[in-house]
Amino acid sequence: MAYTNIDDPSAHFQTALYTGNGSSQSITNDGNSDMQPDWVWVKSRSIAYHNVVFDSSRGVNNRLSTNLTAAEDTGGGYGTVSAFNSDGFSVSSGANTNNNSATYVGWQWKANGGTTASNSDGNITSTVQANTTAGFSIVTWTGNENSSASVGHGLGVTPDLVMFKNRSSAYNWVVYLGALGQTSGNNMFAYLNLTNAAEQGAGITFTSSLLNPGSGATTNASSMIAYCFNNVQGYSKFGSYVGNGNASGPFIYTGFKPAFVMIKPSSYTEAWVIIDAARNPYNQAMLQLNPNSDGAEYNGASVTNGIDILSNGFKVRTSRTELNTSGGSLIYMAFAENPFTTSTGIPTTAR
Repeated sequence: MAYTNIDDPSAHFQTALYTGNGSSQSITNDGNSDMQPDWVWVKSRSIAYHNVVFDSSRGVNNRLSTNLTAAEDTGGGYGTVSAFNSDGFSVSSGANTNNNSATYVGWQWKANGGTTASNSDGNITSTVQANTTAGFSIVTWTGNENSSASVGHGLGVTPDLVMFKNRSSAYNWVVYLGALGQTSGNNMFAYLNLTNAAEQGAGITFTSSLLNPGSGATTNASSMIAYCFNNVQGYSKFGSYVGNGNASGPFIYTGFKPAFVMIKPSSYTEAWVIIDAARNPYNQAMLQLNPNSDGAEYNGASVTNGIDILSNGFKVRTSRTELNTSGGSLIYMAFAENPFTTSTGIPTTAR
């Protein structure tokens, strides 16, 4: 029995930690596989500065910030990703990506090595690069906010989570939750740059071939990008859990040892939280960053702890509202360091 088709998740996702030099530098990954990333998300750890994302579909130096509504720009001297390398990425100088002596984290996902294809599945032709093995695609298109649309996403299965951003104007990041957020037939969505509870979003739907982004400037403007994800056994998981409000919180089964976990309360107002294994090599994992904030990294120990990263999921170890309010609903997205059991039946170990 094959438990996963991805025995080495580092071929598709890696996290790099580095210290800025105030000039320019290349960051080399240290995972089992050499990985040329197509989506790079950089956050300063030691200083308060923006979450910035770059991808090989839009091209080097083209910045979006997850904690801002701002349109795409080229960094304005505050630092960018200047190259997608064969096993990592390069950064220019500036507080976003490379201040002298500041510390940074770079989360990276592989799509299709920067090779895009025209997709005419929808009534608007999109430009797509997809990694169907790992359930990730980057989609760009020219929309019209005054009319509904359908856009091909290239995954071949229905996405479980999609992030939309208007590239040309200042609008919120919109995270649609697909079947994960289904309530009375309408998809739920949250804003990546805000702490608001999730809302219903009538008219936005996904199929195995299409995004139907509806009308409106947040999801179907003249210059759009979407990052699309689907669950892949042993590698990625998009789900939800209900908090219990005490220090021994719920256990969430993912089917792998997580390398990256992002959590957002969906039924109440609270921050998004990212915890990863690279910044937290031992349990409890308490070093946290917020996608909706430019704030520096903080230690959950000062606000009663974080999570345990386990061989088959994660266990919440706090009553703090960002991670565990009694009766509250929370969503999460997680990517693997190791599958719980490989394709040949070899189990992973806890740390």
